[in-house]
Amino acid sequence: MTTKADTNTQTAKVVLVTGASSGIGEATALRLAAEGHQVVLGARRTDRLQALTEKIKADGGQATAQRLDVTDRDAVRDVVDEVVEEHGRIDVIVNNAGIMPLSRLDALLVDEWDQMIDVNVKGLLHGIAAVLPHFARQGGGHVVTVASVGAHEVYPTSAVYSATKFAAWAITEGLRMEADPSIRTTTITPGTVESELAEHISDPGAQTYMKTFRRNLIPADAIARAISFALDQPADVDVNEIIVRPAAQR
Repeated sequence: MTTKADTNTQTAKVVLVTGASSGIGEATALRLAAEGHQVVLGARRTDRLQALTEKIKADGGQATAQRLDVTDRDAVRDVVDEVVEEHGRIDVIVNNAGIMPLSRLDALLVDEWDQMIDVNVKGLLHGIAAVLPHFARQGGGHVVTVASVGAHEVYPTSAVYSATKFAAWAITEGLRMEADPSIRTTTITPGTVESELAEHISDPGAQTYMKTFRRNLIPADAIARAISFALDQPADVDVNEIIVRPAAQR
């Protein structure tokens, strides 16, 4: 199989993908590695990261794995610094780690609200804070944020989740406006995608609602392809946002 690594090695980038152990993160790691990029996989489930790393290497790609909890600011900074120490630079961070324990507000699942804020918002900020000094020193870099259509709409049970994803969109858009043009920013906004997100919903009402909402799904690689497209543009082209959803999702 001919990959981008065989035909266009000068475009290879060092890419850190958070939440890489499943779903969109896993699909993104597989696709970017197949296209010739050096991929660093970050997530808490090291057994899955190791298996994914071995698969990528067996398929001829380049990958390493790092245990990473994005809610730990120091840990995120240390992982990014290790990537730069090992590879000499970091070109892209794909801020993909996220959780979606939906519930109605009157269910008062406050601990789950806190978890979403810690992972979906603070985790994103930790990633940005870790890479920006390196991007400034290098004279360039690319921040990719995986948000959600929940960043643009609110439905029953999604109030807190949508708030965190709107925050992710707003933070990334703010970075785009503030940063030097050499630092590109992209928000990837998925609709319903095959993933483990819905499995973490503990509220019975939200579980029932999501069975209906998730009748139409697209594979995680559809989102990985969008990320690949954004990364593949020339340096003077900044893809600000891509919304990707099932054709049947209205």
